[in-house]
Amino acid sequence: MPAFAGITAIDCHYLMPRLAAAYLMVDGDQACFVENNTTHAVPRLLAALEEQGVSRESVRYAIITHVHLDHAGGSAALLAACPNATLLCHPKAARHVIDPSRLVESSKAVYGPEAFEKLYGSIEPIDARRVQTLVDNASVEFGSRTLRFLHTRGHADHHFVIHDSKSNGVFTGDTFGIAYPDLQSGARRFLFASTTPTQFHPEEAHASVEKILNTGADRAYLTHFGSFDEMADGARMLHASIDAQAEIARQAAESDETAEQLTQFCETRVRNYFQMELEERGLATNERAQKLVDLDASINAMGLALFAERLRRA
Repeated sequence: MPAFAGITAIDCHYLMPRLAAAYLMVDGDQACFVENNTTHAVPRLLAALEEQGVSRESVRYAIITHVHLDHAGGSAALLAACPNATLLCHPKAARHVIDPSRLVESSKAVYGPEAFEKLYGSIEPIDARRVQTLVDNASVEFGSRTLRFLHTRGHADHHFVIHDSKSNGVFTGDTFGIAYPDLQSGARRFLFASTTPTQFHPEEAHASVEKILNTGADRAYLTHFGSFDEMADGARMLHASIDAQAEIARQAAESDETAEQLTQFCETRVRNYFQMELEERGLATNERAQKLVDLDASINAMGLALFAERLRRA
């Protein structure tokens, strides 16, 4: 993708093209990555750096919005390749990059060792001396720009977003939703909330959307996927999506489904919701687009099922 204000989106080819992006920010003779995807994607990040004519030694920061592995799995490999870089992360994320063993073990339990290796590769510990945490509303100077970090719960408790003063844009991780290019057509947009396990919280998700909107940013740099410049319209879609999916979780909690059946209960309804929204916007789904719908319906359903269990306990 072409650079804007020194920012280039990098397609990480995670699972398939145009699903997950990392960003390279160049300012003067310094560089910074936002989102590090997986170990398998690091060669793509370094190739983008080389295309910009910037040395690996000039990379000052590698930033992750949260530790979900499609955002942070490549961090150790990227820092190994960029010897002067410091990893910036949320205070609650730091322990998981310094010692990723618990994160790796839990992911392998879900995917199995072979699938985990195929998806993420090897994830090594990062020296604590190369990790810096940022409190809410903290700022870091980077070249001619100021990067401001805002804590945003709702998708994950250890999530932050980054406002860039030069482009007046926000790197939103998963907090400002998902807008795959294959599910857009011109002015017809489809942006939806990610309810990935395990910390979906509707009220916090609503508050985080407003927190991003209140920065006055002109655009969101979405990890999934690319620049989104209709901020007010995007916020409206996200609020509606959060409410719709939270209602599915409430229906699940009030149903007679067993804990084992809750995910399928939610998945059917999330998929139907996605299809209805796409049809209302006149967005047709080809085979690739349908794969994306099915993928996120499945992932979102797992998070909603866990939220439904919390509602039952409450």
